[in-house]
Amino acid sequence: MNTEPSVQAQLRRRDWIKTGTGLLVVAALGLQACGGAGSTEMTTETRDQGMPAFYAQAPSLILRDPLAQFLGAAQDGVMEYRYADAVRLAGHSCPTVAGAWLMTLHGLRALYGSEMPVRGEVEVLMRDARDSGVTGVIASVAQLITGAAPETGFQGIGSAHRFARNNLLVFGAGSLQGVLGLRRKDTGQAVQVRLDGSVVPWPDEMKALMPKAISGQASAAELARFGALWQDRVRKMVVEHAADTAMVQVSDLNVA
Repeated sequence: MNTEPSVQAQLRRRDWIKTGTGLLVVAALGLQACGGAGSTEMTTETRDQGMPAFYAQAPSLILRDPLAQFLGAAQDGVMEYRYADAVRLAGHSCPTVAGAWLMTLHGLRALYGSEMPVRGEVEVLMRDARDSGVTGVIASVAQLITGAAPETGFQGIGSAHRFARNNLLVFGAGSLQGVLGLRRKDTGQAVQVRLDGSVVPWPDEMKALMPKAISGQASAAELARFGALWQDRVRKMVVEHAADTAMVQVSDLNVA
């Protein structure tokens, strides 16, 4: 019997530090799934109720945020981000949001390997202008995960501006070959990430449904089918192709 974990299982392993999986991390830190005695337990299942079940199968990420640790927002600054968090941020789930999620996760994995990523210590470079196409949507998802913000972001604490997040998200980095770039502040190592959405195309059925849905001429049944097909493409991206290097392509980036 094959005991090797599946690609999806390997991606979902929260082994960003060398001591083991995220479950061991939680146990070692003494974290609890609920807020303590007498509190109402809030699990991932109840928190994400009403959302498609496959969101929970998408790769998640555990990272450390020094600012969260400093202000006591999370024990040791360790926090977990899930695809459902990106959906809440964007207000929807689509191939762009899914692609942004996967590109950022793959980029961080390339930069940190088995180390736990450090939120607020990564610069994000967007190839296009902030008002170009879906650049803003992708940038917002990258900001959620990395903490990198444009000039409007947190300016830091004290005269030394400790934990500053502003000016870590830059638009119009036209030299990028990918959609976005990520650079570690501590080592200077950088990668660029490209998404090829054609790896997971729309089904033929969508060709007739999409114009009707967009124009407001679709029936209730057609709209339900449209939504199901839309989310099925997202599912294929974040579950079946989550580790597909033909879809999410990471390469080294030389930053001057």
